[in-house]
Amino acid sequence: MSIIAWVLLGLIAGFLTGRVVGSGARTSTDIVLGAVGGVFGGVAFHLLDPSPGSGLELWSYVLPVIGAVILLVVYKSIVWLGVST
Repeated sequence: MSIIAWVLLGLIAGFLTGRVVGSGARTSTDIVLGAVGGVFGGVAFHLLDPSPGSGLELWSYVLPVIGAVILLVVYKSIVWLGVST
């Protein structure tokens, strides 16, 4: 799977996670953080399974989404803690 696919999956995951998690950042921030998290998740997949494969493995789609969700939730937690103190 290419970096472009990781970014696209991250964009979608960032947008959806931003809607689910709620308050904190704007939609554009959610999307950008999702894209960055998607790339991190994709790189993690590549490090775990460096074989070229067919590109259609389930994990090649799941890990970029997980990376995007984790990065966005961490960011929103930091923002929420900073606002509430």
